[in-house]
Amino acid sequence: MSMNTALETGENPQPGEGEAQYLTFLMDGEEYGVDILRVQEIRGWDSVTAIPNSPAYLKGVINLRGSVVPIVDLRLRFGLPPLEYGPTTVVIVLRVEHEAGERVMGIVVDAVSDVHNLPAEGMKPPPDFGGAVDLDFIAGLALVDERMIVVLDIDRLLNSGELAPEGGEA
Repeated sequence: MSMNTALETGENPQPGEGEAQYLTFLMDGEEYGVDILRVQEIRGWDSVTAIPNSPAYLKGVINLRGSVVPIVDLRLRFGLPPLEYGPTTVVIVLRVEHEAGERVMGIVVDAVSDVHNLPAEGMKPPPDFGGAVDLDFIAGLALVDERMIVVLDIDRLLNSGELAPEGGEA
């Protein structure tokens, strides 16, 4: 598997048969990926409107072309130490599916990394930690150029617990 530097070169090579494209991003030195077909846009960090009595990782909402979009700090969602937002901090706006349909949400990450074409057979299931670690949000693990990428199941991650839309369960 070769690394695709589509973000740097502006190229967008189509995935081959049996492959899917993933946008990868960094948090706390680790690389995570989401299905690029779910990515609506990538924006620099900007202020949000806070929502009272919401979890600390729900930073607030933004107005995105007339739609109210909740913004989740993925570092805080994963229990990582908070980090002051800087010039590389971005919001990845995603289309998330749930039982009642689709909604748009944003995740705050440390930095966008790359776009990779990953073959389906190259995706490995997460290891079994015997229930000690919640792996519900991990779709799989992929090895790219000797680096491990944690591929997230964005639907499960953003539809769980207090983030579930009204009337829908995770």
